Amino acid sequence: MHAAAVIVFVLLFIFITVLGFVASRWRKGNLSHLDEWGLGGRRFGTFVTWFLLGGDLYTAYTFIAVPALMYGSGALGFYAVPYTIVVYPLAFLFMPRLWSVAKKHGYVTASDFVQGRYQSRLLALAIAVTGILATLPYIALQLVGMKAVLAAMGLAGDWPLIIAFIILALYTYTSGLRAPAMIAFVKDILIYVVILVAAIVIPMKLGGFSHIFHAAAAALATHKPKGAVVISPKLFLPYATLAFGSAVALFLYPHAVTGTLSASSRVAVKRNMAFLPIYSFMLGVLALLGYMALAAGIHTKVTSNAVPLLFLKEFPSWFAGVGFAAIAIGALVPAAIMSIAASNLFTRNIYKEFFVRQATPEHEARVAKIFSLLVKLGALYFVIGIPTQYAINLQLLGGIWILQTVPAIVLGLYTRWFNRYALFIGWAVGMIYGTGMAVENQFKSSIYTVHLGHLAIASYAGLTAGIVNLILSVVLTLILKAVGVKSGTDMTDPTDYELELTTLQN
Repeated sequence: MHAAAVIVFVLLFIFITVLGFVASRWRKGNLSHLDEWGLGGRRFGTFVTWFLLGGDLYTAYTFIAVPALMYGSGALGFYAVPYTIVVYPLAFLFMPRLWSVAKKHGYVTASDFVQGRYQSRLLALAIAVTGILATLPYIALQLVGMKAVLAAMGLAGDWPLIIAFIILALYTYTSGLRAPAMIAFVKDILIYVVILVAAIVIPMKLGGFSHIFHAAAAALATHKPKGAVVISPKLFLPYATLAFGSAVALFLYPHAVTGTLSASSRVAVKRNMAFLPIYSFMLGVLALLGYMALAAGIHTKVTSNAVPLLFLKEFPSWFAGVGFAAIAIGALVPAAIMSIAASNLFTRNIYKEFFVRQATPEHEARVAKIFSLLVKLGALYFVIGIPTQYAINLQLLGGIWILQTVPAIVLGLYTRWFNRYALFIGWAVGMIYGTGMAVENQFKSSIYTVHLGHLAIASYAGLTAGIVNLILSVVLTLILKAVGVKSGTDMTDPTDYELELTTLQN
């Protein structure tokens, strides 16, 4: 056991635990109402929202998995950087519209919007179930990141992980979204300090970036299959489609929607889409830790251990503890938001819609709090009770599934042209086709080769399934319109999508 690392880790963990409980008194609101517990009362300004979304989107698994992919496969893992650059201009276009219409009508989830836009309980249920299914393994993967740093410090067994998540469950239950919002400040500061120190100190100790790249290239050439510091031309299309498809999907995850809808104004949402790319610089440096681990002679069959082992080798034990605490807190913040987001979906779009239509705001909040506990228990079971690979496989499916919500949500923010039945059938076919591609790949890759005659096109399975979904939605809408099938009443107005907070208040 690395005593100094453990002491620093425990002290920082105790500090953020106290913050989690204190957060219930921050920006006081009635936490027995779902809007306050699950969205922070929609009162977070630009500064708080920036930290909240940063803590939400840049998870512990990101800090472990991106350099691990660079360590194991090379340049293909760098797709995460252009993906997080492309995502914000896209989100700048549609997320302010979602915020405005949600604020006007009191929508808590994307499924609420779909229900109001298309008057389709079935389509809204499909979006809700997709979001919950995609979120559960994502929470589990936060535990994978935490488990890696606990193991590196010598804290073996499942009890440290169980204790950490019991604490997480308690302060999330008590404080709702305010807890991860407050803790995100500490998490992001720690992450930036650790990454900046790593970017300066480790290259100095290893002989500079030139040596790091040469050593990484030599090491990757010995891997089976071989990796490289520059991707080959045959991987250009898979790389581009993976980056673009992931960018389109990111802000449709329930936790990203929850973080965005908690903003106090449309302007705050726009500013965050402009400022959040700052994190992409940090991610670029973070990805290079995989190459640094190769250059430092780190040898491990479990690539997720590459960064923790690198920190232990190149940093004093106490500073490695700071890095481990940053990663662990980087697990707790998104895990809390994800569990809240899944609870919001279950409560509003399944429990209230199909079981207790007259549920009061207090009743909704109680159900959401209980479901958030069940979500965390399910994630814990994923990590402790079954092989970690299953959680990774399901997360691979998560991205494919979330992309199938694009026509109903993103396009729905701009047009009511699509028929609700066409959207549902397109969603169902996209889900089945995308899942089938992942299964055929035996969950080893999200890149799938489609054969069109003599032409073989290798691309991101989620994007391929999404294109099939969109084409089917368009064709079926044309057919249904031609035969006179109506598509329900739109409860929104075109002006709802451009409203700012001052207009809404007036």
